[in-house]
Amino acid sequence: MGRDPAAARDAAKAALTIAELGRRFLDEYVPVHCKPSTAYEYRRAVELLINPELGKTKIPDLVRADVSRFHHAFRDTPYQANRALSVLSKMMNLAEVWGLRLDGSNPCRHIQRYKEKKRRRYLNHDELERLGRVLEKVAAGGSVFPPAVAAIRLLIFTGARLTEILHLRWEDVDLQSGLLVLPDSKTGAKQIFLNEAATLLLKSIPRIEGNQHVIQGAKTGNCLVNLQQPWRKVRAQANLEDVRINDLRHSFASMAVGSGLPLTIIGGLLGHTQPSTTARYAHLADDPLRAAASLVGGKLAAALNGDARNDQEQPVRKGP
Repeated sequence: MGRDPAAARDAAKAALTIAELGRRFLDEYVPVHCKPSTAYEYRRAVELLINPELGKTKIPDLVRADVSRFHHAFRDTPYQANRALSVLSKMMNLAEVWGLRLDGSNPCRHIQRYKEKKRRRYLNHDELERLGRVLEKVAAGGSVFPPAVAAIRLLIFTGARLTEILHLRWEDVDLQSGLLVLPDSKTGAKQIFLNEAATLLLKSIPRIEGNQHVIQGAKTGNCLVNLQQPWRKVRAQANLEDVRINDLRHSFASMAVGSGLPLTIIGGLLGHTQPSTTARYAHLADDPLRAAASLVGGKLAAALNGDARNDQEQPVRKGP
């Protein structure tokens, strides 16, 4: 029939696997095109999710049914399932660009993503107080790596993203101007305004010769790479098991909204480039309004019931 079965067999044997594609994806594409936080998430998706399920499959052999089964395997964690599918789809697009698959053959197309419930968790006053006591305790006892405690406190006081604090260098800290001047972040170059608590904390962090990072790691000259383990220890002692590190940023925004600050100002503090990103906190503005309505309503009810005498102005005392 005009075909060469031996050549087809040899081509199939020479085809790369999904695991080999993932390695090239992480080595060649990700370092050039992705920020550190994105690179970290891509690596986790490839190494922990994609490779164990699909790593041995040859790139040309991957079909939509395989991808559908892969996506379905993580149905109990829809956010994780969708992110892994997105990473796999990107890898398949690159496989076409690199000539490893036919053009337009991405098997991730038409796979329906799971619905994701947007989770917003904010620490209230009592929870913040409880967290503060635990941070004091672990700092005094040394049961948690001191730079990790400093990182958690900085996240609380600044509302910064995790990678912005972990990768912070002393050259980016301008205490005189009260700023963190970040040359790069998720949204590009960025300034973070320091409040008094953050400034005092930064002044208390020791500087180690030969290490330019504010949050030093255990290895000489390195920054702290992962805050998850110390955070789990802290939140367990504070009875805040459902609180993620990113919820500290949400709590910063919640406190700002509750203090009556306009969303445009809050967006500036958080480094949002799109007003729609800050708008997700708009509903929190109802809380101070609800408290004000309750206060006014209570006074009006007291007046109608004839109990307004306590609210009357006290007579002015004359003389000593």
